[in-house]
Amino acid sequence: MACRCVVIQEVEEGEELKSKARVSSRRCRTEMMFPMYAMGSFKPNSIARTILDTAGDPIWDSVRADARFEADKEQILSSFLYASVLSHDCLERSLGFVLANRLQNATLLATQLMDIFDDVMMNDRGIQRSIRLDAQAFKDRDPACASYSWALLYLKGYHSLQSYRIAHALWNQGRKILALALQSRISEVFAVDIHPAARIGEGILLDHGTGLVIGETAVVGNWVSLMQASGVTLGGTGKEVGDRHPKIGQGALIGASATVLGNIVIGEGAMIAAGSLVLKDVPAHSMAVGNPAKIVGYIEDEEPSLTMKHDAGKDYFEHVAASSSDGLNNGIHCSGRKS
Repeated sequence: MACRCVVIQEVEEGEELKSKARVSSRRCRTEMMFPMYAMGSFKPNSIARTILDTAGDPIWDSVRADARFEADKEQILSSFLYASVLSHDCLERSLGFVLANRLQNATLLATQLMDIFDDVMMNDRGIQRSIRLDAQAFKDRDPACASYSWALLYLKGYHSLQSYRIAHALWNQGRKILALALQSRISEVFAVDIHPAARIGEGILLDHGTGLVIGETAVVGNWVSLMQASGVTLGGTGKEVGDRHPKIGQGALIGASATVLGNIVIGEGAMIAAGSLVLKDVPAHSMAVGNPAKIVGYIEDEEPSLTMKHDAGKDYFEHVAASSSDGLNNGIHCSGRKS
């Protein structure tokens, strides 16, 4: 089965078709631009993304070109690159080979996993689209990812995300025990624990991923970026059952070591600062900071997950200055003690 790439475009209601392509400043050799991201606002009813088939697969072409070049340049890796990339006819089968060899153990053989992964990915149009949008996200937003081939071959954040997508497909097929077994291996190998029932959109950046936990009823929208995890948790608050995990709106940016607990909503385009503990809803396009997190301002960029700007805005510093002024006026020292 031949593989086809997809292009994402923005459709404004009542307006003509628009599309924008984000061009990375570090383009790999012979790479063709893959215009994935619809760079528009998140206003209600303003965006619908239309999937269009194209006559080729520029991401896969770029991966193969890189593999050929690196195999000639670094001959010790030639066998690895041939087995992982050059011996395959499409991105899906190459990715299946890479994941199977990362996740295999004494009882889950690589050949068995490859058959499972091939069956899922070659028959699931949504996964075929998502693995490409995710690869584009890694390359566009992670300065350490210089090419699509780096994401495919070396980045465990990408590996764990695509492994989750396969487990999620198996879960939805009713093969829940196999999905849970795969989740267990993903956790052991990549230190990323995503329940296969969780729903995660496309165009996701999972930077590094170590320590990431996403619970069973969590929902993560399109274009979200989850930064250096090291303990990032989208979890519940106790023993409650049913819908109990966070809902992350599209375009949100979740900072390193942030914890978001309970059935709460993080609005579209919101930013959660590193190390924050979020227990309440966060409005769209706002910035939440602290433990417990408080709203300290609003984001100038409507898509912080794409711009990847982590620095605090003017609103935050005005908030801090006002808080400090109020504290001094009430005779409270920095230590919190009254004079």
